[in-house]
Amino acid sequence: MSAEEDHFERPTLLIVDDDEVFARVLAAAFERRGYLVRVGHSVEVGIALARAESPEFAVVDLRMPGGSGLELVQALQQQDENTRIVVLTGYASIATAVEAIKLGAVHYLAKPADADEIQAAFYRDEGNAEVGVPERPLSVGRLEWEHIQRVLQECDGNVSATARRLGMHRRTLQRKLQKRPLRS
Repeated sequence: MSAEEDHFERPTLLIVDDDEVFARVLAAAFERRGYLVRVGHSVEVGIALARAESPEFAVVDLRMPGGSGLELVQALQQQDENTRIVVLTGYASIATAVEAIKLGAVHYLAKPADADEIQAAFYRDEGNAEVGVPERPLSVGRLEWEHIQRVLQECDGNVSATARRLGMHRRTLQRKLQKRPLRS
């Protein structure tokens, strides 16, 4: 089989994550599974790579410098609505999960997630009614985190506008956003 034939036989995967080590490890794992992988580390590079060749699958990190992974999800879906996108994040929130799905992602996974989980997520088309409902309500800290994330989404990621709407100083909000979300 020629290199060109091999290129058309293998599923294409775009990985966009600002954590270069994680992206490299994930790319190697998917290459071993037979995917043709391209890697980017910013929203802009992800969009450029997708324009050069529309991927069948994409793994998109939510938080990256220079833009939100949600912007990339939207751009990928506008380019090719058949691209199967999994959003992967260490900053999971209900607001961003809902927005990712509305924008066209097929799944939303919290880090750490391995290649097996991500590959399974690409092919999950139905919800799971067996998912357990938590026994306890969310903690006050987690509720605050969720509220901040929702307002930040409503303000299109503008920290200053979000701080004004929340009635808090911008630097205070920036400190809160640098922290990882609290467990429920």
